[in-house]
Amino acid sequence: MSGLECSIVVESDCCVVRLRGDLVLDHSSSTRKLLFDCISEGRPLIAEMSMVDYIDSSGVASLVEAYHWSLRQGTGFCLAAVSPGVFLVLELVRLNRVFPMYLTVGEGLQKFGTNGKTPFFPSAE
Repeated sequence: MSGLECSIVVESDCCVVRLRGDLVLDHSSSTRKLLFDCISEGRPLIAEMSMVDYIDSSGVASLVEAYHWSLRQGTGFCLAAVSPGVFLVLELVRLNRVFPMYLTVGEGLQKFGTNGKTPFFPSAE
């Protein structure tokens, strides 16, 4: 698959963005805008990555920029259900130590949801 499909749902006052396909240069600009727009709404963002087949450096940069935007906006950001190939790339550049990651969207919602929880930011270690 060479394209990238995105769907957005609001669950427990969180913006859940489900990505499917390749997060590469051809799609990184539109993906970055989508992530920034969701964060700008003031909701925590959960990027569900189970169906992302491939990610290149521009896709990684889009995630990093969205993460930093969420910190500036005070909303929160995490990745959920990261596919093995994408996890390997994130691990190689040590972003697995930067991004909050959860095995499922449900786990992310437990951390971010409206049930008295506050957005999760990793500690500065």
